[in-house]
Amino acid sequence: MAVQAQSGPFDAARGLGESDLAVYGWVLEQRTGAAQAVAEGLGITAEEAGASLERLRRARLLHAQTGPGGSQAVFAVAPETALAQLAAPVEARIREQQAGLAAMREDLGPFAARYHQRRARGEGLELLENVQDVRNTLNQASDRCRKEVLASQPGGGARVPEAMQEALVRDRAMLARGIRLRTLYHHTARFNGPSQAYVAAASALGGQYRTAHELFGRLIVFDREVAFIPVRDDSWGAVVIREPSTVAYLCEIFEQSWDRATPFADAAGQGLEEVSREIHETIVRLLAAGLKDEAIARRLGMSLRTARRHIGDIMEELGAASRFQAGAHAAAQGLLAADGGCEEQPASGANAG
Repeated sequence: MAVQAQSGPFDAARGLGESDLAVYGWVLEQRTGAAQAVAEGLGITAEEAGASLERLRRARLLHAQTGPGGSQAVFAVAPETALAQLAAPVEARIREQQAGLAAMREDLGPFAARYHQRRARGEGLELLENVQDVRNTLNQASDRCRKEVLASQPGGGARVPEAMQEALVRDRAMLARGIRLRTLYHHTARFNGPSQAYVAAASALGGQYRTAHELFGRLIVFDREVAFIPVRDDSWGAVVIREPSTVAYLCEIFEQSWDRATPFADAAGQGLEEVSREIHETIVRLLAAGLKDEAIARRLGMSLRTARRHIGDIMEELGAASRFQAGAHAAAQGLLAADGGCEEQPASGANAG
């Protein structure tokens, strides 16, 4: 019976079963590996006996030794000896790879030292210039986090579903360790399907979420020790801040915004009418302050198209033919009595986390 060749030492012992154990035991006792003798001794066919003997030889459990006059004796080998023979080439490759890894670490060692020298000169600041470095550093900070995470994620529905799924995996791991997780979104996130699903799933695990009509920018803080903010050029880079006073200042800004924000766990049952009213009033204020459509969209975390639709509805509602007229009508109707602070802020990079 032809036996298919195996690909390597890991396959040599695979497929052994009860019949092979019986053949091994018979050879161990009788010290013969003749297929016909095995077949007669165990009551199986010669083909079955031959196939089993071949499997046992491949697994190094049987060994044939030629004696005087060309006679051949087959004896069973201790499983520990067979394992050592099969494992020898594998262990040799492992040692070779370990040596290669050690050489790689030695080769890259001077570069790591040079990199961290640059970070030390930054006095608590580290610039991450590409998205891969940002993700790696964020994942490391998540793994090391012990107590809490604070996050501000502007942009409403701007985060792609794939990124939110990746974030949910990371957040689930932290929440499972008992870490307190609080996140701020724009009100517009309440109308975005992926954001609703993400918040519902993470809230069920213990995460806390709130929304506000305006946010100060993107921020992630771990254990009030290390903060991530976006670079100012709207790239995918980030600045990592470890200087204690600066991190504490950013945490205070977060807490003030958190206190004024609206709880968000279930989009269907949590004040969409009130949220819509706040968005409406904020757009009126920003129009009266002279902000352009692009600035209003950025401040409220919505697309330019959505912002222009809201603006058109408001101007029609106020019976205004121009922005100036809309501001005048809004003031006359007492719609600008809400909190101030409509001055334009510089755009923050949207991709630190």
